[in-house]
Amino acid sequence: MRHRKSFNHLGRTSSHRHAMLANMANSLLLHKRISTTLAKAKALRVYVEPILTRAKSDTTHNRREVFSLLQSKTVVTELFRDIVIKIGDRPGGYTRILKVGNRLGDNAEMCIIELVDYNENMLSTSKKEAGKKRRSRKKSDSPVAEAPKKENIAPVAEKVTEEAPESGAETEENAE
Repeated sequence: MRHRKSFNHLGRTSSHRHAMLANMANSLLLHKRISTTLAKAKALRVYVEPILTRAKSDTTHNRREVFSLLQSKTVVTELFRDIVIKIGDRPGGYTRILKVGNRLGDNAEMCIIELVDYNENMLSTSKKEAGKKRRSRKKSDSPVAEAPKKENIAPVAEKVTEEAPESGAETEENAE
């Protein structure tokens, strides 16, 4: 039975699971986006978000706590130097999971997990949508309401007839 078992063991021993999550967290923080299975991404989100919250306050104690989980000096340095600047004002929800379909070999659900503040495409579209307001078109603005008037057509027809004899005269001269 599954009574009070609160997290996915991912079919691994405890030490293997912690090592895998630490490696995936390092890759996520270095590359800002990784592709993995949905189950691993959900487990990684639970692992990484408290680390990002702890990194908001840059103290020696927090750096040591984060290093004990990640085991990489370069990732810890980048986290406290670059990533915290972008996520500093966000109250949580630092990661986004995007489903991308099933893997061909074993039909596992695949997804992309990424840091929310680093996806420039989604940030630009959300800013554009936030600026738009709904407007209703007036009937006079619709293209169907504006039909061309005959007055506008007549001068164009006259110009065409004036140009036609000139071009015809040139072709007669060239033919001789």
